[in-house]
Amino acid sequence: MTLSEFQRLIFDAAIASPICGIPVVWRLTATSINLRVEITTGGFVDIFYNEETHTTAYALIRAERRVFGADNTGGWHVHPFDDPAQHTPLLGEMSFAEFVSKIEQQ
Repeated sequence: MTLSEFQRLIFDAAIASPICGIPVVWRLTATSINLRVEITTGGFVDIFYNEETHTTAYALIRAERRVFGADNTGGWHVHPFDDPAQHTPLLGEMSFAEFVSKIEQQ
């Protein structure tokens, strides 16, 4: 997936969600992108994607701490709300829309 395709997926999911603000590109290089999305229920989500390595990461940040996350470093896994230091394996990848849905359910 290209950086622009990834960015479009993030914007589409954020616009469709009642808890997401407009994504902001924090950093863009030739091979990676960092975005931030404010969350109306508190905090923000930092998003990272590297086009070369296909590394993807989402982290919900509140009070300067990750309280929920998901990434594919070493295989797709979740850092759950009740213990974000843990790595709970996933059977497949997690899209940003799915990540936001988990926040909405919390």
